[in-house]
Amino acid sequence: MKEPMAVVLVTGATDGLGKAVAHALAKRGATVLVHGRDSSRAEALASELRRTGATVRVYIADLASLEEVRGLANTVLAREPRLDVLLNNAGIGTTFPTPERAESRDGIELRFAVNFLSHYLLTRMLIPLLKRSAPSRIVNVSSAGQAPIDFDDPMLTRGYSGVRAYCQSKLAQILFTFDLAAELAGTGVTVNALHPATYMPTKMVAHPISTIEEGVLATMRLVADTSLADVSGKYFDGARETRAHSQAYDAAARARLRALSDSLAFA
Repeated sequence: MKEPMAVVLVTGATDGLGKAVAHALAKRGATVLVHGRDSSRAEALASELRRTGATVRVYIADLASLEEVRGLANTVLAREPRLDVLLNNAGIGTTFPTPERAESRDGIELRFAVNFLSHYLLTRMLIPLLKRSAPSRIVNVSSAGQAPIDFDDPMLTRGYSGVRAYCQSKLAQILFTFDLAAELAGTGVTVNALHPATYMPTKMVAHPISTIEEGVLATMRLVADTSLADVSGKYFDGARETRAHSQAYDAAARARLRALSDSLAFA
């Protein structure tokens, strides 16, 4: 993390891992840009962080709406002269908010829309600011739960399950991570993805295995560890670099996802 004070945007900062990471960032003296869908919860978190002496600014957007994601990005671009880290953390699980197939406001399968496409659009729009702030970092909170993208039916209109949708959206994040890292090579902007911990105690998890603290340590390492300043295009399981699903290493699949994402996000 750069000195004297890094500016970090955390999506999904009002609950679970995002909230815990926001507190960890505040303790380190970072300026925390709190993103949330619910303004009252976001402002409550901002008040908590400010009581510790942190500088906090709040941004509200529903990631199930591409219009609101564009508004979020444009507002950040207008208000923030610098962005050191974009932490793409927000997401919905296999059964939350519903185990049934649902669609975003734009008619996109909900988990694909919230977990992946919203962050694809947000990241793409904030790249100019991240480049101006370099060295800077993009960290995508993914999962060890990964399923290949069915490009013949990416919206999963057939054979739907919440688990399949979630795992597909999380692998899409990793394909994007690898693709974007190659694109940004030499710009001073690094891009990495991680599985922070297994079944942390959040509203999406019924039977926790890991602690939130484990997830915070792994995430903060990618956000702030100076030894990783030049590491990009990697996937981590906790603190350990490892291999993702084989589709992530398929250049043709990454190109197909990029084309699909652009057609949905920038149509």
